[in-house]
Amino acid sequence: MSLSVELIDSLKRCLRAQGVTYRELAARLKLSEAAVKRMFSRRAMSLVRLEQICEVLNIGLGELGAEASRGRAPLEQLDAAQEQALVDDPALMLAMFLTINRWTQTDVMAHFAFTLPEWTGLLVRLDRLGIIELLPGNRGRALTTRNFRWRTDGPMERYFRHTLLGDFFADAFDGEQDALLLLSGSLSPDGVRQIRQRLHELAREFDGLLARDAGLTADERVGVSLVLAQKPWMLQVFAPYRRAQA
Repeated sequence: MSLSVELIDSLKRCLRAQGVTYRELAARLKLSEAAVKRMFSRRAMSLVRLEQICEVLNIGLGELGAEASRGRAPLEQLDAAQEQALVDDPALMLAMFLTINRWTQTDVMAHFAFTLPEWTGLLVRLDRLGIIELLPGNRGRALTTRNFRWRTDGPMERYFRHTLLGDFFADAFDGEQDALLLLSGSLSPDGVRQIRQRLHELAREFDGLLARDAGLTADERVGVSLVLAQKPWMLQVFAPYRRAQA
């Protein structure tokens, strides 16, 4: 396989990892979506175009070349040991989120009370865990997709349910950037499947927006968290009024 083909295949993996669609890339490059699809399907593009796409993804040609040589897809899920390491050390968890969201070391030092040796130590630990690759200048390249999924009932999900959920809902959702919708009702199984599909679509859209804004400085971005969930459920306060089923 030629180097140019390997680089383009690597670009495709980077696009998927950052949740950037061909349509979004086309808009950033001021091209038609069809033209972008054609470039990737034919695996042919100029060096200038390659550099432009790297700029959109905020990666260097050196990083792209290293990714091409590895030829591996980004992690879509951590293993239980990796999750547990993050749960056991909030500073390490914070370092992971900052790195995945492409905070520069300068921004980290300006906004958080880490010393340079402390920050370096956290990046080294993430590298050893296989969550990031530590690059020169304390730059971290995520080995995961941007918004990878936590393990079902794994260490992080349990930590969220038992510890973080109360923190998330502790304050009123009354700010300009807040939203809280409490919806309940009865749907057919098909209706439930449609809602679940829409939740997954919203998650993908969120990933795309994260990728779009990743090149902005820390001061130009606002940390945002979404909790998307659905399940068959009835409030416990209603339980005493239900008839026992025969």
